[in-house]
Amino acid sequence: MAATAKKFGRVPAAVARLATSPELLNGFLKLNAIFESATLPALDREVLVMTVAARNGCHLCVAMHTASLQGLSAAPELVAALRAQSSLPSPRLEALRRFVLTVMDTTGDVPPSELAAFTGAGYTAQNALEVVLGIGTYTLSTFANRLTAAPLDEAFADHAWHTPRDRR
Repeated sequence: MAATAKKFGRVPAAVARLATSPELLNGFLKLNAIFESATLPALDREVLVMTVAARNGCHLCVAMHTASLQGLSAAPELVAALRAQSSLPSPRLEALRRFVLTVMDTTGDVPPSELAAFTGAGYTAQNALEVVLGIGTYTLSTFANRLTAAPLDEAFADHAWHTPRDRR
């Protein structure tokens, strides 16, 4: 929990709710630490997290990781596109976003042409497996946050996000 507090300046309410199951919280924190040490650059990891969070409809994760992206000085156009679940302005990061979605859609049975597009954008076979790690880590988080109806902390209120279904 200390690493989470350091990253966000406090322990978000969602993390406190995950602590209802020490095993789940411990698993998430360990997986997250491993994912943070992956060879994917920090910005790429955040693109992956935002893609998973938006796809899984986790309003809390999208808000928190919007703040993380701003902390990395990500271009506002990139952040807006991730939040809108639309094509990214960077071809390399768009290849990552598309690959993440393909891995999720195919449950890992990625067509060779899609893997080739990913590696053709400058990613490696190791990065492809790190994408699986990131998806697993943040699927755990997004599902748990939704299950516990984790509230949006005031610190992230400026980054509130709603799924397209919520906007209807």
